[in-house]
Amino acid sequence: MKSKAALSVLIVISLLLLEGCISYSFTGAATNARTIQVEDFFNNTDLGPANLGQTFTNKLKEYYQQNSSLVVVKENGELQIEGTLTQYNVTPVAPVSGAASGRLGDPAALTRLTIGVRVNYVDTLEPKNSFKEKTFSFYADFPSTQDLSSVQESLERKIMDQIFIDIFNATIANW
Repeated sequence: MKSKAALSVLIVISLLLLEGCISYSFTGAATNARTIQVEDFFNNTDLGPANLGQTFTNKLKEYYQQNSSLVVVKENGELQIEGTLTQYNVTPVAPVSGAASGRLGDPAALTRLTIGVRVNYVDTLEPKNSFKEKTFSFYADFPSTQDLSSVQESLERKIMDQIFIDIFNATIANW
């Protein structure tokens, strides 16, 4: 009877010690860092809205705060991200003939908005995880019968959300 009690105590102590050695987050973050510094992303696109860089930066900070335990700091972050918005393109896709579209001269049934960003990432705790000039991009299509300005905000949000997931996975999720 005493040996069972001793074994139970030993198992509980072992589990508690093991718990302190294992670091896992249900958000997928695999880092020991506590702080992240996100520099303003520069908008280097020809067609992008003037506030695109600031919008991207603010939403990226929010994404890290909501999906990790990292604290966003202005300087000396253990993790550091900076970059440039390099692509904001609107292109026709899904070509159709004039007869098939019901309108003459309609070159495409869909239009595609693509946003691209080039990112530099520094992990001061694990320098091997750092990278330079990594490109992330995503797109969303909308009917050519709609004007970009009527769907622009929702498309940008959808595209940026996917880019944030990709950046998060490439940085602290180590995917």
